[in-house]
Amino acid sequence: MINRRIFIAASGSALCMPFIGRAQTDDLRSAIAELPQLHSIQISRGADTLFAEAPRGPGLERLANIKSCSKSVVALLLGAAIDRGEVPSVSAPLSDVAPGILPANATPGAGDITLEDLVTLRAGLERTSGPNYGAWVNSRNWLADALSRPMVAEPGGQMLYSTGSTHILGAALTEATGQSLLAQARERLGRPLGIEIPPWTRDPQGYYMGGNNMALSPTAMLKIAKLMRDDGRYDGEQIIPQSWIAASTVPHARSPWSGLAYGYGWFLSPSGYTLARGYGGQIIASHKERDLAVAITSDPNQPARSGGYFGDLMRLLEGPVMALA
Repeated sequence: MINRRIFIAASGSALCMPFIGRAQTDDLRSAIAELPQLHSIQISRGADTLFAEAPRGPGLERLANIKSCSKSVVALLLGAAIDRGEVPSVSAPLSDVAPGILPANATPGAGDITLEDLVTLRAGLERTSGPNYGAWVNSRNWLADALSRPMVAEPGGQMLYSTGSTHILGAALTEATGQSLLAQARERLGRPLGIEIPPWTRDPQGYYMGGNNMALSPTAMLKIAKLMRDDGRYDGEQIIPQSWIAASTVPHARSPWSGLAYGYGWFLSPSGYTLARGYGGQIIASHKERDLAVAITSDPNQPARSGGYFGDLMRLLEGPVMALA
């Protein structure tokens, strides 16, 4: 018996046939069929949904762990806080924005790390991701652990992919706004976008994790992709300042693994995509010139390395998906 969820998704995409060629859709489906890790994909051009199918996984409306796409959401919340005057600027140092989160044994110079250093993953502190992740999340104080790690690079220099940096940023936003990251996300993104944002992981001190383990439905992810594509607007409302969206897409660093440039919490591809990327192959992507917004969810328990499945997803985005535009 055909799965009802897949039938509904397939029926919806079939209704889009007047907008795109059937051969192009067939090419996309063929490419998806070769990616058993992929759970769902949605593609929007302008106001039209060109493709929305969930061949595997829980479907388009069920919550999915977006993993490190959370970093990009926290970056949007930084822009909202600056717009509200709760944070003076992206160049403000931790010692001014949130001195209370600096531990007594903080690494010398940690207080001078700016919010821009954090949102661009150039804090200079030893990484808490990769082989250091387990010890970090098992520590009794995630902020103290991250902020007391040695400086291995000059702040504002090279990109050091570290969830600890975004967690520090999230805690600083919590202190500066007087609201938890959950409250900020619900008020500043969830309400205006009409999306559900449930509670997620908190550290031992009660700060919501900045940079990992948020959950959104694939349809909610697509709304965030549209928000990025449309300069911070959604349904006629300016939700995130246009100036912040523009600043977010200016390259400040480059990933040593994927080679992609990195702005304010978003990866930037040479082909024109602005991307949030999460472990396992979770993607929120927009392509302003092609008027595209894309959301992809994948098996969250399998890796998606740049030379493996994530590379396959980039080829999907730059091939069959872009052909729809």
